[in-house]
Amino acid sequence: QVHLVESGGGSVQAGGSLRISCVASGFIYGHYTMAWFRQAPGKEREGVAAMYTGGGYTYYADSVKGRFTISQDNAKNTLYLQMNSLKPEDTAMYFCAKGPVWWHPTLTPSIYDAWGQGTQVTVSS
Repeated sequence: QVHLVESGGGSVQAGGSLRISCVASGFIYGHYTMAWFRQAPGKEREGVAAMYTGGGYTYYADSVKGRFTISQDNAKNTLYLQMNSLKPEDTAMYFCAKGPVWWHPTLTPSIYDAWGQGTQVTVSS
């Protein structure tokens, strides 16, 4: 059974940084597209960044390019999202998601078939 467990969320001031993590289990980690999504109250879920766990390819939403970095530690089956220069509009619940086998440079939620419970990120002005 697939499990995705996020951690590392918190409250920071605008301009600050935060790194969130997602520990994955229940599948062969190094063969899938994995991604981070976020959802603010009253808004639709939004894709943030995706990564191919088998080769390091990455894909970012325009809203976070140059500020966020997705990375991984294959030995720990862990996906990370380093968030720098945070803005109040980055405030949301952040979710880790497992996508299909191989690399798919897309942040369309429907292709992701497993989700974590989320970790809250709050950025104050």
